[in-house]
Amino acid sequence: MIRLISNTGLAVALSLGAIGAFSVPASAQDIQLRVGPDGVRPMIRDRDRDYDRRGCSPGEARAAARDEGFRDAQVVRVTSRSITVEGFTRNGPDRITFANRRGCPEI
Repeated sequence: MIRLISNTGLAVALSLGAIGAFSVPASAQDIQLRVGPDGVRPMIRDRDRDYDRRGCSPGEARAAARDEGFRDAQVVRVTSRSITVEGFTRNGPDRITFANRRGCPEI
């Protein structure tokens, strides 16, 4: 009986260890392969550059407003939380506000 319990415990421990081994995230996301005139070179991506561009730029906000049907879109206000764009729609002058986040979601 004790041998059965010890074998079962060992099997449970091994299976939990195997599950833990498969849940390790990939660590090669900071490496890019660039193809150029001198061949293929591995490049280590600078993560700090990606963090500098977290928000919505005024150009992206104007493009998003044009996608929503605005003509002559102009950015009128930029804060740390929102970007306001004015322009013309079918009904006349109108205003739209986007969150200052990546992807410019509409508020």
